[in-house]
Amino acid sequence: MTRLRAICAAVALVCASGQALAATASHEASAVAFLKLAHADQLGAPIYMQAQQMFAQRFAETKAPDSKKAVLEKYQAQANAALDKAIGWDKLQPDMVKLYTDNFSEQELKDLVAFYQSPLGKKVQAKMPQISQQSFQMTQDKLQPAVPVVTGLLESMTKELVPAGAKGAAPAAPAKKP
Repeated sequence: MTRLRAICAAVALVCASGQALAATASHEASAVAFLKLAHADQLGAPIYMQAQQMFAQRFAETKAPDSKKAVLEKYQAQANAALDKAIGWDKLQPDMVKLYTDNFSEQELKDLVAFYQSPLGKKVQAKMPQISQQSFQMTQDKLQPAVPVVTGLLESMTKELVPAGAKGAAPAAPAKKP
């Protein structure tokens, strides 16, 4: 009888683990579907663009002739390859899937997929980059009057903490010898 119980328990365990694996795979598939709809594979694009701009700016600063453009393009390609190794979608996707499966249930991910496939979801997705940029600019504009105030407060704190005539912070105490 104990042997029969052990066999039944083993069969139940195998079935349960199979169901858990299937549930995990389904949950991950929902995350992959959402990430695809959200164009998460394009998250690194601004970093690539920034790197390209840095190389183009350096090229311009050196006043290199147009005949040296191939050098610029060679280094830009090398920078892209380095970025691909670090943040290419094949590197980010597993972590992104885990991030979303850790934070959203399978049903929530399915609901997000359904939303992003809806007309409103498509509109949100189309408008969000523009709205984010406008929000950022609006925040920057409203921040401008506070910058001199915060800078003044920082200077006041520094004056209060650093004795008159001293340059910078007090030097660190020398390490004690054992």
